[in-house]
Amino acid sequence: MPDFLVSIIDWVDGTQVPAQVREVDFALFQNPYFLVPFIAMVVYFLYKQAFTNLMISGLVIGFWWFSGTDMVRGAISAEGELQLSKVLPVVGISVAGVAVLVYLLFIRTD
Repeated sequence: MPDFLVSIIDWVDGTQVPAQVREVDFALFQNPYFLVPFIAMVVYFLYKQAFTNLMISGLVIGFWWFSGTDMVRGAISAEGELQLSKVLPVVGISVAGVAVLVYLLFIRTD
């Protein structure tokens, strides 16, 4: 049984999807091992008219994209000092995104 799990883990590592997720790179959306199931999920949400799930997926992808921007990367300088001019917008966008998630998950009823 462990050999079976090892072969699955090796296959997942061979697709390079986990490495691309760790790097927060747009190249993930060019990888067919990620793109085909992602498109299938979006089509399924549209078919089931699960717009809340579609909005949550879009918000998560937006957070993921925002975390790779220069503003987030430059929040800490090379000397290790926190730059307040770049941290405040990041915190503001994060708080707004979490507020939307809380609204979609807990307050809004379908």
